[in-house]
Amino acid sequence: MTDQYQNTLNHLYEHPRTWLITGVAGFIGSNLLEALLLLNQKVVGVDNFVTGYRRNLEDVQAGVSPEQWARFRFIEADICHLETCRAACADVDYVLHQAALGSVPRSIEDPLFTNAANIDGFLNMLTASRDAGVRRFVYAASSSTYGDHPGLPKVEDEIGTPLSPYAVTKYVNELYADVFAQCYGFKTIGLRYFNIFGRRQDPDGAYAAVIPRWFAAMADGEPVYIFGDGETSRDFCYIDNCVQANILAAVASDEQALNRVYNVAYGQRTTLNELFEMIRSLVQQSGFDVAGIEPKYRDFRPGDVRHSLADITRARELLGYDPAYSVQDGLEKTAGWYCGQHEGVKV
Repeated sequence: MTDQYQNTLNHLYEHPRTWLITGVAGFIGSNLLEALLLLNQKVVGVDNFVTGYRRNLEDVQAGVSPEQWARFRFIEADICHLETCRAACADVDYVLHQAALGSVPRSIEDPLFTNAANIDGFLNMLTASRDAGVRRFVYAASSSTYGDHPGLPKVEDEIGTPLSPYAVTKYVNELYADVFAQCYGFKTIGLRYFNIFGRRQDPDGAYAAVIPRWFAAMADGEPVYIFGDGETSRDFCYIDNCVQANILAAVASDEQALNRVYNVAYGQRTTLNELFEMIRSLVQQSGFDVAGIEPKYRDFRPGDVRHSLADITRARELLGYDPAYSVQDGLEKTAGWYCGQHEGVKV
């Protein structure tokens, strides 16, 4: 942990603020909630449980003190309703907007549903936050915005054509944030997430991310599927790095840092074949019988980019972001959480 980040955490602990997290029952939202409550912050959370889970909130409650949990107020509601957003933003210092319908395949299957949550809901939150006078609006952007741009590593100012409805919605978020900065002087920061992974990420369902799905499948002795030839690569980033980026973005004081988008990643490329070997080794170390498990290859999925790698220079220089966990570090921490959730097939 860098001195800057540690100093930021110390300052927040000594001077608590009020935060709003949308999508608080989701994977990233619940991890942000846990981190902020452990810092004795006051947190308002909004979720409609379309992709979030009550069990995530229960897991956070189990990991903090009763006094810290009492600082959390939960609103079960949908950000597609403007009045919900207005009520949630009252007396809030910082907004961490995580609520969205993720997944490229889901957006291709149902673009209207994705648009409603990711654009209408986003605009509602942006408007309500502006009207409430919040200090900073930090929102989850996406690496999907880079689309078909071939350059590696990905640099924030060089994007291509979107390859899915999901990518379109996340780019529109950035455009709206930029317009609100120009028209209203409203301070925002967008964080383009690159394949965030870690505890509480959903391993089930048709749109589950690859890392939790593979951990669960291997622990249960089920087949592991890879779309394509396995040489597709991603910049996988552990959840605690993502939490760091959100907190630093919310409290950034440098005017040059505001009203920009930033890559949030580790800055290293891992192929799906390499990822498979890493996860299989960790599941085996956890006592599961995975000796005979080999990946089963399927056709490439429409809308998926071939390679992804982030340049995190801008986040380092303007936010002080310094990811503390490598892919291997994060997978080791994640393995303990997922393998603990499964009885599976033990050696």
